[in-house]
Amino acid sequence: MNRPGPGPCPGPHPGDGGPAVTRPRPGGDGPDEKGPGTPPRGRPAPARGRSPWRTAFFGVAAAALVAGIAWALLGSKLLVVRSVVVNGTDVVPVSQVRAVAAIPVGVPMIRVDTGAAASRVEAITQVQSARVTKSWPDRIVITVRERTPVLAVAVPASASGPGSAGGFSLIDAAGIVVRSVRVKPAGMPVYGTPIPPSTLRGSPSVAAAVAVLREVPAPIARSVAAVTASSPENVTLELSDGVTIVWGSTARPSAKAAELSALMRTHARYYDISALGTAVTR
Repeated sequence: MNRPGPGPCPGPHPGDGGPAVTRPRPGGDGPDEKGPGTPPRGRPAPARGRSPWRTAFFGVAAAALVAGIAWALLGSKLLVVRSVVVNGTDVVPVSQVRAVAAIPVGVPMIRVDTGAAASRVEAITQVQSARVTKSWPDRIVITVRERTPVLAVAVPASASGPGSAGGFSLIDAAGIVVRSVRVKPAGMPVYGTPIPPSTLRGSPSVAAAVAVLREVPAPIARSVAAVTASSPENVTLELSDGVTIVWGSTARPSAKAAELSALMRTHARYYDISALGTAVTR
């Protein structure tokens, strides 16, 4: 009689309450599976980070680079001043600008203080402003803006020395003498009466006179032969045809210009528009 052999052991059924069997998922999500890149058990993970030798190499290379740049800028003959170029001069000699700027050829470019050099150039009387720039690798450029003369001041003969015939000092809006000439330039108004030009530097009356010349209508401005200003509030223009215009202060220039243009149609010889609305002509 044949006895049946042992059959397969039935596994736990979900409904039997037995222990659940955990099956590994594809991709290594099971408890015993290792993800990609995970070192095998019993073998330490490789150390990450740079080698000390590699770090030292990069440190030495960086130091050498900094030293090389410092040498090129400060110690070598590669980046030094080889020329100083001056632009914008008319009255002031180029040689004077170079001398006052005091930037020697051969000095390292990085050592040139452009701000200090510009300040030295601006100390020249005829210079209104100066800008100093570096044009690498070896050139310094000085750009000068000279003062523009707008009025001629007659210089008394006694002020020019014995035997002198006088002449004119040409001043800008700040009353600074730009240059001296024997003959007044054509079309430039004469300011005031013969007085020492040195007394006009920074004069508010000169500034007011120049402002009025810029405010009057252009055809009238071209005809101004002389301008006087006993104070900033009392500017008077003398035209080349003998007409006198009492302008007064620099206040409300547009309204004064419009009123003057209307009044000059009467062809009078005297106009006082210092007080708007109460103009006087004769």
